[in-house]
Amino acid sequence: MLKLSVEQIIQKINDREVFNAVSEDYSFTIKIDTYVPYVCGAVHDGHQFRKELWSNCIHTEYERWFEEDPATKEMIKSHPIVIAGMDSRFEYDLNRAPTSAIYEDAWGKQLWHSPLSEPMRAKSLLKHHNFYQVVKSLIAQIEYTFGCCIVYDMHSYNWKRWTREVPTWNLGTANVDQKRFAQEIESWRMILEKMPLPNKIPKTAKVNDTFQGNGYFLKFITENFQNTLVLATEIAKVYCDELEQIMYPEVVNAVEVYLKRELKNHAEAFHKKYKA
Repeated sequence: MLKLSVEQIIQKINDREVFNAVSEDYSFTIKIDTYVPYVCGAVHDGHQFRKELWSNCIHTEYERWFEEDPATKEMIKSHPIVIAGMDSRFEYDLNRAPTSAIYEDAWGKQLWHSPLSEPMRAKSLLKHHNFYQVVKSLIAQIEYTFGCCIVYDMHSYNWKRWTREVPTWNLGTANVDQKRFAQEIESWRMILEKMPLPNKIPKTAKVNDTFQGNGYFLKFITENFQNTLVLATEIAKVYCDELEQIMYPEVVNAVEVYLKRELKNHAEAFHKKYKA
């Protein structure tokens, strides 16, 4: 793995080079094994939280972990193009617009003992900006090369906080063209619903049940690219004990193995239909 500046990463993308890199500030990783018409993203996978913020943060390390999406990068690691955040959403949220990316409070609890200084905020927002500069260059290259692109935007959610039955998988489609991409949305839902998982985990997948797909990663790509579909895909945290902070690697592995084949097949069908 290389350590590269944002400018170097973008240049490699523009030159269609294959590479595996971490940004020079260690805020995100990007891997391109080969250029294909699909991208996997895990913007909330990160847990890093820079040390100068520790004493000012009211939330504990566990409370931050609880709201992050651990192991979502692990679930898509085998695919050719993967981009993932390394920093916690509690420093800045890559799935929010820059104006709201730095929390004042989080899930009903004040986040900071004292308001962040402007230099502190600017340091975080620069990382947010750099990530999206790379995303824009990456999707532009994929659309230019293949005529279309599909992005699998992987997330997880805390199912135990719900007071009703919720699905193992949820697709958020409120901000994509649901009429144009109806077939692709439903086929992806069906693929997820058929996923075999250990520990008697229910096979359920619904659309816009727990979340509607209002994230900035989806909106940014959708607003900037006319022939790219972003599928905001959330798995309930059945792959861990969210209350005890214990991971279930057998479940994570089962998701990764299944998606290795089925995600690729879904992306190839999308490209065949929408390529220029």
